[in-house]
Amino acid sequence: MNKINVAEKLGSFSEHFTPKVIAEVNGQSLKVVKALGEFVWHSHEDDDELFWVISGNLKMCFRDREVMVGPGEMIVVPRGIEHKPVAEEEVEVVLIEPAGLLNTGDAESELTVHNPERI
Repeated sequence: MNKINVAEKLGSFSEHFTPKVIAEVNGQSLKVVKALGEFVWHSHEDDDELFWVISGNLKMCFRDREVMVGPGEMIVVPRGIEHKPVAEEEVEVVLIEPAGLLNTGDAESELTVHNPERI
């Protein structure tokens, strides 16, 4: 029952597209991640994903459109929807998703993180 300083957690690492678990609530993981560049196209067949931008601007690409998400804004990607996060400059994000959710969903790649570090 300790408080969590999200900015402090984000300041504790520098690598991109490597989510870190900061808490778990009712089977959901709260993760922080830094993004820079393009992620992979992927989907999560059974799970929704929430992206809450802390700093920077995240472009969430869908096959039919793009949505810009800025600081203090969030976007929920519904289960089964193919998406690709893109960050033209570094973006800091909080993710809320089911514990154990694979970051690349159905697209195994060099960016896949099987066991995210808890910080």
